[in-house]
Amino acid sequence: MTQLWGGRFTGVTDALMRQFQDSISFDIRLWEADITGSVAYARALARAGAITAAEADTLQDGLEQVRAEFSQDRFELKAGDEDIHTAVERRLGELVGDVAGKLHTGRSRNDQVATDTRLWLKWQIETMHHLLLQLQQAIVTKAEAHLDVIMPGYTHLQQAQPVRFAHWLLSYGWMFQRDRERLTDLTRRVDVLPLGSAALSGNSLNLDRQFLADELGFAAISANSMEAVADRDYLVEFLSWAAITQMHLSRLAEDFIIYSSREFGFVELDDAYSTGSSIMPQKKNPDSMELVRGKTGRVVGALVGLLTTLKGQPLTYNKDSQEDKEPLFDAVDTLGMTLPIAAGVIHTLTVNEAAMYEAMDSTMLATELADYLAAKGMPFRQAHHLVGQIVQKAIELDQPLNSFPLAVYQQYSDLFERDVHQWLTFKQAADRRTAPGGTGGEAVRRQLADLRARVEAVAPDEK
Repeated sequence: MTQLWGGRFTGVTDALMRQFQDSISFDIRLWEADITGSVAYARALARAGAITAAEADTLQDGLEQVRAEFSQDRFELKAGDEDIHTAVERRLGELVGDVAGKLHTGRSRNDQVATDTRLWLKWQIETMHHLLLQLQQAIVTKAEAHLDVIMPGYTHLQQAQPVRFAHWLLSYGWMFQRDRERLTDLTRRVDVLPLGSAALSGNSLNLDRQFLADELGFAAISANSMEAVADRDYLVEFLSWAAITQMHLSRLAEDFIIYSSREFGFVELDDAYSTGSSIMPQKKNPDSMELVRGKTGRVVGALVGLLTTLKGQPLTYNKDSQEDKEPLFDAVDTLGMTLPIAAGVIHTLTVNEAAMYEAMDSTMLATELADYLAAKGMPFRQAHHLVGQIVQKAIELDQPLNSFPLAVYQQYSDLFERDVHQWLTFKQAADRRTAPGGTGGEAVRRQLADLRARVEAVAPDEK
């Protein structure tokens, strides 16, 4: 097959060089975006008078035949199909003849691939948004079912204060809410049409670029033809979003891995999301969550890899930019699995309230003692120091902090009165955090209602 660019060459491309530079093995995924963009471009060429209306109809009919072959898995690649653009144009020529050669009038693969990638990514963003919503819905449902379950809250992986399980789980719901908002925000910068920029200097055919944008559903057209074909910021931004989202999933996975261990036993993953050991019959491993955690490295790596690819490129387009697609595709594929896996784990999760209660150490009530004294008028710093001494005594005696009789507390301060023990229950400690955003019962219910409203506010076709 004659190369699209081969007219000035007399020699033959080295076979290894062909393998090295061909991208059809991965950019074939852009076939639908490529065909969709080409159909719109044929119409725009006719509007500009560069081809006749009949020729545009012929090109469109041929492109729809190519689309059908791809969608029905009948498209056959051939030697010489170096990328998706070459493959589609080659097959179009086989179907409609020489008129296929007019489709590339005024168009470069530089603005063509930029358009394909943006269009494809717009479609993927819709899917990512949907998957995030499903994950948030799973979180809201599970939190609502366990509103009064109290568990240890941790800082430094040390027991800190009692919190509601729902409060802990909703914390991830808010992380994913930010991820959804970031995704919506970055869409504005993806939603820009580069088609009509040609190789770098712009189109000379008086092409109606706004018509193209409307046909392809883009919100805006690029302002500078050189920047339009060189820009990969929108991919960097998407991969940054993907890395942050995957990091949040990894943190959730780590918590589930720890909390499902025998030492904790707070939760149990369903068999559908667990595996066993080939040698130890008793094992039930949280492999789903370990893989979510493990795949974070490849998503972060995709971001770092693309940044490194772009950092030294001069304007405008360079072959280096071909390296943008594999990390993009891999990140989309990874999030496309990890988001629904996380949602499935949460939907099917068993929550062990008794284990959470039994695990709580009475020293988590130390802040309650300090707050009690502060409420009686003692400066908090003084109260903090004094309660630290009481905690030390409880540790030395191996007694629960809330088990001392009133007389023992009064050895440290006469501000302690009979009501002190009312402060020293795990539920009371949680429920005292009544401010918005706190772990108190009503505060958590308000928080849950707020997050649910944000999820349900999304249009039905976006869920």
